[in-house]
Amino acid sequence: MNLGRYIAQKTGWYVVALVAAVGLNFLLPRLVPGNPVDVIVSNLSRGGSVTSEQQRLVYESYVHEFGLDQSLGQQFLTYIGKVFSGDLGTSFAYYPASVNDLVGQALPWSIGVQLPAILIGWILGNVVGAIAAFRGGNWDRSVFTSALFLSAMPYYCLSIILLYVLAVVTGFFPVGGAYSLGLTPELSFAFLWDALSYYWLPFLSLVIVFIGGQAVGMRSMAIYELGGDYVNYARAMGIKDNKITQYIFRNAMLPQITGLALAIGTLVGGALITELVFSYPGVGLLLFNAIAANDYPVIQAVTLIITVAVLLANFGVEIVYGIVDPRIRAAKSGEK
Repeated sequence: MNLGRYIAQKTGWYVVALVAAVGLNFLLPRLVPGNPVDVIVSNLSRGGSVTSEQQRLVYESYVHEFGLDQSLGQQFLTYIGKVFSGDLGTSFAYYPASVNDLVGQALPWSIGVQLPAILIGWILGNVVGAIAAFRGGNWDRSVFTSALFLSAMPYYCLSIILLYVLAVVTGFFPVGGAYSLGLTPELSFAFLWDALSYYWLPFLSLVIVFIGGQAVGMRSMAIYELGGDYVNYARAMGIKDNKITQYIFRNAMLPQITGLALAIGTLVGGALITELVFSYPGVGLLLFNAIAANDYPVIQAVTLIITVAVLLANFGVEIVYGIVDPRIRAAKSGEK
């Protein structure tokens, strides 16, 4: 009953947060100065072959097509209806391309490079941090110094360094993009092998920094748990070190699980700068281009996906904590 009440309470809070996020997701892009239709019409007139009357007709047609001639309230109701029907709208900048198609094309690239980097970095970082805390001495100092340096380095700085050294200077990897010119994305060995050569630099720039951050966090938490009263009491009771280590590792892992969930939740837009540096066609690059063009539907779609992913990740962590952490159950019992 206590766990059920805990889950119901958290569900209510996250539903409220989702409603607020959906409203802000609609409103914030419209607070950005400028009109996307003005950008489209100005691009059409650059060649000088479009008259002012034709520009006016194109402008009125696009305003009506995108529903910008409606009131803000009507636009919001239309937006809500499309979101719940799974229709993310039509892109302003890439008209008449569907936002669903644009996001569907970019999402696999972001997931393919970021999810393995997050999982591998999380596992290796926690293992290295735990070993450093338990061994101590010179090993701990060298690991901590290296991990702290890596964790403090922004993704884009490491991306630029790797790009210059491994692509520009040595030529070991391609300079940018996701696959060679002339190829079309497809599930074939030739294409996947070609794309793999473009994959390594974005992947390394993400996984190296993530290993450093996780190692620092795990080391700090393990050292904190090693000094806990329950550890001294367990040793005084004659409990074997292997058993004590299991308790220490389990308690130290709780904040790390939170970090993993949040990293996965922000996976969609978490490496925007990295994708820009390498011209990698992921969702981060799509979002950047959409912001530059005031492409409301694309901005709304990407930020909505990020918001829902973060909320789901946090909600999942809250539920896991309620199950594995006895302190939460004890606190709920005390509320009776």
